[in-house]
Amino acid sequence: MADSSFSHLDADGTARMVDIGSKPVQRRVAVAEGFLQASPATLDALRAHALPKGDVLTVARIAAIQAAKRTDSLIPLCHSLPLDAVDLDFALQSDGVAIRASASTSSKTGVEMEALTAVAVAALTIYDMCKAIDKGMVVQNIRLVSKTKQ
Repeated sequence: MADSSFSHLDADGTARMVDIGSKPVQRRVAVAEGFLQASPATLDALRAHALPKGDVLTVARIAAIQAAKRTDSLIPLCHSLPLDAVDLDFALQSDGVAIRASASTSSKTGVEMEALTAVAVAALTIYDMCKAIDKGMVVQNIRLVSKTKQ
């Protein structure tokens, strides 16, 4: 028998979607962050909007928002959520791009997977659009910063 303390496993160890039907609707906000390590030349090209594939950070922002909206299609046991907002911030640093996403909903379950997915897809989009000039980029440190409910 499986450990039934895992919310996504039943008593027999079978994967299941958690029943949130009895939980109250609450405002929920999650913040996640990650980092894309890149070369100085790549960061200079990002700052100058001089990459051959276009405005990388704008495309990454749109990709991240789309990904957050589709998290339930990507992660099998996630609930479908009506997102109120998804916001992205990018900070170009000396060694890469810091990525921060927040997601909010008024729902019965948390929105942390949507925020994490937004960060991951933003990083992957930047990677994809810059890989022609930088083969050594590294996506790293994707993590949940906070989650709140009110």
